Amino acid sequence: MSLQDLSADRLVFRPGDDGYEEETAGFQTGFAQRPAVVFAASSADDVRAAVAYAAAEGLPVGVQATGHGSPGSAEGGVLITTKRMDRVTVDAEARTVRVRAGVRWGQVVAAAEPYGLAPLNGSAPSVGAVSYTLGGGLGILAREFGYAADHVRSLEVVTADGRLRQVTPGSDLFWGLLGGGANLGVVTELEIGLVPVARLYGGSLAFDGREVDPAVVLRAYERWTRTVPDGLTSSYAAVPYPDIPAMPPHLRGRYVISVRVAHTGTDGDQLVAPLREIGPVLSDSLREMPYAESHTIHSDPDFPHAYYGDSAVLSELNVEAAGELLSLTGPDAPSMYVVQINHLGGALAKEQPNAVPHREGRFLVRVLGAVDDSARARLHKALATVEPWTTGRALNFAFGASERTEGLYDPGTHKRLAGLKSAYDPANLFRGNYNIGGRQVTA
Repeated sequence: MSLQDLSADRLVFRPGDDGYEEETAGFQTGFAQRPAVVFAASSADDVRAAVAYAAAEGLPVGVQATGHGSPGSAEGGVLITTKRMDRVTVDAEARTVRVRAGVRWGQVVAAAEPYGLAPLNGSAPSVGAVSYTLGGGLGILAREFGYAADHVRSLEVVTADGRLRQVTPGSDLFWGLLGGGANLGVVTELEIGLVPVARLYGGSLAFDGREVDPAVVLRAYERWTRTVPDGLTSSYAAVPYPDIPAMPPHLRGRYVISVRVAHTGTDGDQLVAPLREIGPVLSDSLREMPYAESHTIHSDPDFPHAYYGDSAVLSELNVEAAGELLSLTGPDAPSMYVVQINHLGGALAKEQPNAVPHREGRFLVRVLGAVDDSARARLHKALATVEPWTTGRALNFAFGASERTEGLYDPGTHKRLAGLKSAYDPANLFRGNYNIGGRQVTA
């Protein structure tokens, strides 16, 4: 079917059309794309039509839900946007939720809350639920319940042959889609298990990094993580806020070091007591809260902006090396960087029937910075300080850095994924944010 015929029944944009720029814009503004055709999908049938057109024309396919990450290379090719596919259906008795491809986590949290249930969402409500889960999904309760991918019951996916497939546990495609990202097809719907969590203890303990040595906080944090139960999930963050009018007055010009905590137990205050002894705090928001307020733990920015990022999964957290990383990315750096160190382990370490790698890791270091070349170089120099303890990288936190493919998967997982790629997408139609096919993207 010609593009003209497809356009008669579907919402399709080409460069120069009214709405093209708005349709291709996302949360991530640093890596804008110029696809030749944009299919604004409202249904799985629209996705099938877009994939069939791309296959017939030999064009690469990228998918964009919310644009927090990079939707893969659709430059000169086909971009499928799924934000209109936003239906959420909760089955309270089965403790499951069905989410379509454009659903954001905030919608799922709101839909599950009346039943005393919660999804294994991340820290930002505006992140797309499907893309997050396909990359693994490291959530705010991850050490207690594992990755979001570990709780998927079934998937609906359009593969390169244009088929809409129902995929369930036990199949190779189920294994590869969960952890393999968008390389094997376009997932149009997920069924995910929910957990019986209505309330939690959480929040942030923040220090002024110019008054309390960030390395002192980090050392105390690392020591504290050795003592906490598996049911407690936490992270350390270092953010040098610029001294500009757009910043809230209490943050303007400050170097904020914070420890974020989420815990479903009743002993939260006792567990965090050692953290409160580190030094004077800027703020202390640790409290019991409804799960619907869990996004306040991190208070991630909700406005579109440009950023580049990468990560390192660590076998252990060497405080001296991490202190050097903080020096390279702190307030004296030539541009702004955001560092976050997630405590892993617990349920994250349990092997599951999916392709989520590096489960042996004890910590994950994530660094965000500006998109220019000098900022990128310094970011990678900072991550090199922890290289002796690095066992891999995290796909969901390679923001623009997925062209550097080493470390995203262990050799065995990569080999199995490459075999699935050859079987289900031999023409390398789906490029994803990490190209398992390993071939140069061409338009």
